[in-house]
Amino acid sequence: MPEVAVAGFAQAPNVRETAGTTNGVEMLVPILAEVFAATGLSKQDIGFWCSGSSDYLAGRAFSFIAAVDALGAFPPIHESHVEMDAAWALYEAWLQIRTGEVDTALVYGFGKASAGQLRRVLALQLDPYVLAPLWPDSLALAGLQARLGLDAGLWSEKDLAEVAARSRADAAGNPAAQLSGEVDVAALLDTPYVADPLRAHDISPVTDGAAVLVLASAERAKDLVDRPAVLAGVEHRIDSPVLGARDLTRSPSTEAAARNLDLDGVELAELHTPFTHQELIVRTALGLRDGVRITPSGGALTGNPMFSAGLARIGEAAARIHRGEASKALAHATSGPALQQNLLAVLEAR
Repeated sequence: MPEVAVAGFAQAPNVRETAGTTNGVEMLVPILAEVFAATGLSKQDIGFWCSGSSDYLAGRAFSFIAAVDALGAFPPIHESHVEMDAAWALYEAWLQIRTGEVDTALVYGFGKASAGQLRRVLALQLDPYVLAPLWPDSLALAGLQARLGLDAGLWSEKDLAEVAARSRADAAGNPAAQLSGEVDVAALLDTPYVADPLRAHDISPVTDGAAVLVLASAERAKDLVDRPAVLAGVEHRIDSPVLGARDLTRSPSTEAAARNLDLDGVELAELHTPFTHQELIVRTALGLRDGVRITPSGGALTGNPMFSAGLARIGEAAARIHRGEASKALAHATSGPALQQNLLAVLEAR
């Protein structure tokens, strides 16, 4: 089967609130134009389109249909959609190219989280019989997860603050970041709790944003970008949705996915971890060697657009390869409460 490479990536600025509609069209049009200009492709050249978004977040049924307006009504397109982060839309597009159905694909994700109360909207993804009727919001669940790790001695509040400080410092070089700059760890620890033991810096900000990524067969990608980022492997695993049935201080699905990939020689890892303690969980699950740079873009802690932040981690890793800053990178995306679902992608310069 043909190998698949990332040939282009663009993302909208991560901002607290946009004036646009919840269908993402206003965010998507500029970055679609950006990625077409960078690759030299046009809409007519795309063999398959796949998006990631959420009807719950948009507040309307089949909200992704309205987003197709950003793609244009003509020519007719071969299009699909997943109701989760667009990293999983990338997985579907990757399979389309691997099986020889098409040789190019465009993947996009978008979310306007500012339109409602995100922490309550995310409660709708919980078990509808036991958990959802109690309306535990996303911050409360993350706080319980962080507390379990603290009580087990796996990390300290200082460890969490150090993750936040490093993320914001790294984001200073990311023009799309919502939060960035040097912060003092001691000053962070002096701020009040939001969801004990989590403080504001431990929690990714509510973000409006979108991301677009172009895939192509490895041969076609050579014509589109000087240094294609070949997807050497993609793995996706799922843990139980029953939060009481798993150890929340571990990520068995990430561990299982990592076992099926070649991580030797990985130079950087873009991790999709919306809470500081979740970065520590995922790093442990991956077992990366010392010296691997962790989320040099700043990651979700500096801008977490729902349903495109995971795709952006793959795009950021690919962009480092495109620019010659790395030869092998790992990207991670998560979906669901407390790291329930996890996808890993290994990218290599070939």
